[in-house]
Amino acid sequence: MADILPIILLGLAGFLLGGVYATWKTARGLAVLLAAAAVLAVAGGIGWLYWG
Repeated sequence: MADILPIILLGLAGFLLGGVYATWKTARGLAVLLAAAAVLAVAGGIGWLYWG
């Protein structure tokens, strides 16, 4: 599981960024929250790759 988790987190970040793109014009508040979650997922995935 430890080998797959960074890939899952980076994939989740891509999914969240797609949500940001889709909701930006209609619900900016939600888009900002999705962007923050995507940044955390990327940071977690990269951190897990280097220090996990």
